[in-house]
Amino acid sequence: MSERSHDDRSTLKRAGWVIQLRPGSREEYRRLHENVWTGVQRRMRDAGVEHYTIFVRDNLLFSYMEYRGEFEDVQAFIAADEETQRWWRLTEPLQNPLESADPGEWWVKMEEVFDLSASMETRTETK
Repeated sequence: MSERSHDDRSTLKRAGWVIQLRPGSREEYRRLHENVWTGVQRRMRDAGVEHYTIFVRDNLLFSYMEYRGEFEDVQAFIAADEETQRWWRLTEPLQNPLESADPGEWWVKMEEVFDLSASMETRTETK
């Protein structure tokens, strides 16, 4: 299967995650991400990911993703790809989960506390 069904992908969703970089791995992580493999990028798009960005500050990585569908389905579709699995084998040794991560959790999902577009829509509706 080269692309997920579009039936369950009508609403755009977003989420953010955070993880630590292992000490001394920042430059290698940056180097790898200067040329993310085309197949990995294509798999993400086919899964319903419309935007994906990784930010770095000190030893923290923050990722932001906009996607369509249920996150578990998006992630499972991406994870089933052999090329993506090879990519993760390069990047995962450079990372450490946060101390607050649940057992088995790698990137820790962040709680959204403010959304400007939702706030503006609410204000427009109440005026």
